[in-house]
Amino acid sequence: MLRLLTIPISHYCEKARWALDRAGLDYVEEPHVQVLHRLYARRAGGGLTVPVLVTPQGAIGDSAQILEWVDRRLEPERRLLAEDPDERAREQELCKRFDEVLGPSGRRLIYVRMFDEPRATVLGFNNQGVAAWEDRALRALWPLATRAVGRVLAIEPGVEVEDERTVWGELDHVAELLADGRPYLLGERFGAADLTFASLAAPVIASPTYGVRLPQPEQMGPATAALVRRAREHPAGRWALGVIEAQRRGVAVG
Repeated sequence: MLRLLTIPISHYCEKARWALDRAGLDYVEEPHVQVLHRLYARRAGGGLTVPVLVTPQGAIGDSAQILEWVDRRLEPERRLLAEDPDERAREQELCKRFDEVLGPSGRRLIYVRMFDEPRATVLGFNNQGVAAWEDRALRALWPLATRAVGRVLAIEPGVEVEDERTVWGELDHVAELLADGRPYLLGERFGAADLTFASLAAPVIASPTYGVRLPQPEQMGPATAALVRRAREHPAGRWALGVIEAQRRGVAVG
């Protein structure tokens, strides 16, 4: 049985989880809270981050590599990455851009916003599925944990302003790709770039369809709710919600 180590709400973990669910591969998810996840990732054979997929061939500690590992086990017509080398290269380039630009900025933006939300609300969503002792530990050590996460993510006063600008830039880029009416980012086929963008945009659009429950605008403070509603109203945000609804809903969560 495959094992997938995650932080349940992580959008990179959702990317790996969605790829596994879509492929219909049997796996067990092992959810952990922030900070403690580093210990478990290392023990599993990965680095300091999750997701980590533990396979018979060894551990894979990168969401893009997990997606590619899963994809190689599908029939050609079901694969997310194209067989054509040029199309595959374009898809991988887009995925790399989303992984390196949208993913970090969107994550940090939402962390900054959610740190201002009531602790009970944040942890109620954050700690879904984790061991009871991990839940208690994070609640007890929340001030220390937020400082540790802040250091890792380089959260500094005002950083959310630049992150918000970056997120809107990525949404604008996707909207430009879709402006000619194509259903997916590279044409007629749902592929790795679509899954990657939709997964990594999910926190800022608070997708109702996700591997775990995400807080919805009515459960957020005014500033966070306004951010999410604005992202949902953006053409790329609306498209991502539609893709997630069409491609993710109904796919069993492992």
